[in-house]
Amino acid sequence: MQTQLSLSTTLANLGIHSLNEMQEQALENIPTEPNLILLAPTGSGKTLAFLLPILNLLRPDQTGVQCLVLSPTRELAIQIERVWQKMGTGYKVNTCYGGHPIQTEIRNLSQAPALLVGTPGRIIEHLHRKSFGLENLHMLVLDEFDKCLSMGFQEQMAQIIEEIPHLEKRILVSASNEQSIPKFTGIVAPIVLDYTSTEDKSTDGLLVKAVLVKNNDRIQTLYQLLCALGNAQTLIFCNQRESTERVVRGLNDLGLQSSFFHGGMEQLDREKALVQFRNSSTVVLVASDLAARGLDIPEIRNVIHFEFPYQGADFDHRNGRTARMHNEGTAFLILNPDKNLPAYLPGMPPLFDLPENVPPPPLAEWVTLYISGGKKDKLSKTDIVGFLSKKGELQKEEIGKIELLDYMSFVAVKKGSVGTVLEKIQGEKMKGAKYKIEVLRVA
Repeated sequence: MQTQLSLSTTLANLGIHSLNEMQEQALENIPTEPNLILLAPTGSGKTLAFLLPILNLLRPDQTGVQCLVLSPTRELAIQIERVWQKMGTGYKVNTCYGGHPIQTEIRNLSQAPALLVGTPGRIIEHLHRKSFGLENLHMLVLDEFDKCLSMGFQEQMAQIIEEIPHLEKRILVSASNEQSIPKFTGIVAPIVLDYTSTEDKSTDGLLVKAVLVKNNDRIQTLYQLLCALGNAQTLIFCNQRESTERVVRGLNDLGLQSSFFHGGMEQLDREKALVQFRNSSTVVLVASDLAARGLDIPEIRNVIHFEFPYQGADFDHRNGRTARMHNEGTAFLILNPDKNLPAYLPGMPPLFDLPENVPPPPLAEWVTLYISGGKKDKLSKTDIVGFLSKKGELQKEEIGKIELLDYMSFVAVKKGSVGTVLEKIQGEKMKGAKYKIEVLRVA
């Protein structure tokens, strides 16, 4: 088991004071159980719950991949990687997913990580190419398993599991307890940690309110609600990709900045949209249910159901983006005057009265800059801050959140300073090299 000192250090690296009950139980049971199922709501901290015991079980004297985590989406895979990096484990991690060149991943895997995270389709490709060895792979995590099943990854997961020769531990993680466990998982007589029906829910600070559509104009009603909410970061959910884009067009036509996010976007455009939402360059994000869970986005204050999901579980997943870990948040339901509610809602929530003549919320204070270099170019956050401070003459408070990927970086800069800083750094070198630096645009 991890010592108290090292556990304290890991939590300090994450900015966490203590574990919740679910995480403590996972830390206690995963090391001793060959088959374990972890069920807990969205936002309860499941990623850390399985990563902490995995860290204890890695063998420092072994090389190659020791643990494989399968994720249904690229965004969730990246989130797992970021949590692991923040933990400061000293063990290498790599992520593998579609939407970017596989050769980059093959080069990364030439020095195999202890922890490999990936989507089923891309992991299958690497197995066919023999990009990494399987001889020391003894732990498997199937994360967001219910979503993996709903997205049709059964056959790919079965192929991957069949090829791993020495599995000692299988961990299945899900936000729902409604699915049966297929035989291909190899999970037999598992211990089940089920926190999906606990009274101590992760969203016990959630308020749900209804907003009635005025004048049969849903977009105008949504706009008025956003004006009333001010500049608090807000996530709006729609059911279809086309709906997200239509809502964004409608809001933008009314002068309110917003962006969309859905599975039909190119991977890089999805990442750009999330970067801008995370660093507050975008305050309003309109999304499909792809954003309901498994995304690395900050806790937000407000969730708006512009359209109701088809199933109650998806309603809960959406609400899990706010009021996380006992904090407070509000979910708003946009209702037509007939007030027809889906069957999964127990009753009519309290009405939220839209105030009249509320001015539009202020524009976002931040703008995101794109930099054509990243971690593989040996750039660090310190390098970027130093460059923008010295060459761009920015003050500390004018530089916001910085995110580094392998070959690109993003930094938030106060909107009023963008034009000046871009002029001052034109042609300047950072760490001896010139990089393209420009305002980030999402296609």
